[in-house]
Amino acid sequence: MDPTAEGVVPGLGRMTSTADSRSVVELLTHPRYEVIPLAGAEEAVLEHVPSEVTVTVTTSPQKGLGPTLDLVERIAAHGYRVVPHLAARHVRDRDHLAQLVERIRVAGATDVLVMAGDAAEPAGDFDGALPLLAALADLGGPFEHVGMTGYPESHAFLSDDVAMRSLLAKAEFSTYIVTQICFDPAVTLGWMDAVWERGIQLPIYVGLPGPVPRSKLLRVCERIGVGDSLRSLSAHDDDTDGAHEHDFDPDSLACGLDASLDGTQPNMAGFHVFTFNDLEGTERWRQGALGRLRNA
Repeated sequence: MDPTAEGVVPGLGRMTSTADSRSVVELLTHPRYEVIPLAGAEEAVLEHVPSEVTVTVTTSPQKGLGPTLDLVERIAAHGYRVVPHLAARHVRDRDHLAQLVERIRVAGATDVLVMAGDAAEPAGDFDGALPLLAALADLGGPFEHVGMTGYPESHAFLSDDVAMRSLLAKAEFSTYIVTQICFDPAVTLGWMDAVWERGIQLPIYVGLPGPVPRSKLLRVCERIGVGDSLRSLSAHDDDTDGAHEHDFDPDSLACGLDASLDGTQPNMAGFHVFTFNDLEGTERWRQGALGRLRNA
């Protein structure tokens, strides 16, 4: 394809119209950046993440919710919109949940993302996201926004049918969905259509990897159970000569998902970017993509 041809944006593939470009720009202007609560994360956010970006903070399977809420409090104090990940298997009981809720609210957060979490054994009463979501509702719905996770491909531990039934049950207590990584835009869009047709008409933030080393991305995706679309990433690795490793380029996924912006996927809300704490590289990619789109 000639990158100078009409309607082609260098590095971002074919844009079908100016309206499409504006839509992609809108999604990239206000994304969500996922951050891991490791040493230096606060400093990296302050240095590289502008205030229009929402920061979500993960929960470590080993360290639990303490580091998550510590980082949430520090980042929120700098004026960022921050979303803690509430991993159900790290919550002991309803009293513990009430304490966590109060701490999050005092920090000024109005949004939480609920998932089961990767702890080998539950810390107490909650073995999955659904009972924790229900317990939050019993507390009077203390947050304006409550997210749940969705899996366009098979979940590592759930069949497609079980995953959809789980999604239906969790939707009663949720206000939006964040998807797992999927490297096939057609699969993601088909899943979004299926979710809508099943009556789950919640906004969906599509999970998008940042420009991280491919070998690291491959290891993480294998661990979390990304499905058949992972073959495209593996195939690219097989084609390299091993001289040096290239970072994953999110442009192809962002462009492939552009089809969701033509009105056929009304549940498309934006991008949830898995940064793997490379906030400098992620923000550099985002700004470059925005520049290419705005100049198209």
